[in-house]
Amino acid sequence: MDTELFEYERLEPLGNDMKIVVSDDHTFGTDAVLLASFANIKRKDRALDMGAGCGIIPLVWLKGETNSVTAVEIQKKACVQLEKSIKLNSLEKRLTVINADIRDLKGILPFGEFDLVTMNPPYKPVGTGIESMSEADKIARHETMCTVDDACKAASLLLRFGGRFCMCHRPERLCDIIVSMRESKLEAKRIRFVVEKEGRAPWLVLVEGRRGGKSTVSIEKNLVMKNADGSVTDELRDIFGDYMEGHR
Repeated sequence: MDTELFEYERLEPLGNDMKIVVSDDHTFGTDAVLLASFANIKRKDRALDMGAGCGIIPLVWLKGETNSVTAVEIQKKACVQLEKSIKLNSLEKRLTVINADIRDLKGILPFGEFDLVTMNPPYKPVGTGIESMSEADKIARHETMCTVDDACKAASLLLRFGGRFCMCHRPERLCDIIVSMRESKLEAKRIRFVVEKEGRAPWLVLVEGRRGGKSTVSIEKNLVMKNADGSVTDELRDIFGDYMEGHR
């Protein structure tokens, strides 16, 4: 594949000599990086990121010792971007991109074989909020092509017994997530809220469900992004690592 960038694409350095191709339609935010960290991938995990977009979660994982990752994305332009990132970073043997709908993966991916599945899903139900103008934004931000139920059902099919599904979402959707996970034979095992500063309401929730897990859940301490003086907390700096160092 040609790695020449289109006029609407640009390179973003991720640190550790890793680069990612982003565009206005397919870029990434803090929530995806936090999810990549929360998932706590192991080197030998057979891992898959659903709705991968520009591929930020797989690329963050592959900055470390992770063996290989699969990325599934429904939008062709996002897949093209990620294919360029793969070539630019010489990851052809470690990262596979599949242009597919997570609601229809039968015959495309093996069921019951993944150790870890993640997703940073669309946050807004259809008909709520101001719908984004571009089609890419609608797909990424509104549940036009993927609901919480869709994500949980797909993850349950892909995971082996005991495998983990990690997702991030808005805190007000936590009840929906837990119910949907249970209906898909995924039991919520870890929950962590993200706050901008101590004492503030959370703006993000990170949830890990386990395929076939028992009904006990651990509520972890809040992930605080900023200190009282507005400086970045040590934990957030550790999560972003050398990416943050390059964006001071």
